[in-house]
Amino acid sequence: MKIVWSEDALRDYHQNIDYLLLSWPVETVQKFINEVDWVLEILKISPKAFPLSDYKSARRAVIRKQITLFYRIEGDVIHLIRFWNTYQNPETINL
Repeated sequence: MKIVWSEDALRDYHQNIDYLLLSWPVETVQKFINEVDWVLEILKISPKAFPLSDYKSARRAVIRKQITLFYRIEGDVIHLIRFWNTYQNPETINL
């Protein structure tokens, strides 16, 4: 399976890393990066491993309790849509 990052997903990912770098030790940042990499490896092997969400046929993978990855499967391509901070208002999510 091929993984394609949307602009929103890439921006969200980097914003999460930037926030962690400002507020947490480097080990925490590396742990977040490793957790994302682990989820992406699971997606390559088993794209439907994570449940459907309530949003436009997107699936959701919880990276941490604060961050959820939303993605869609189209053929042999996995489209990463957003890394959503769960503390945000869910009504404002744009998938």
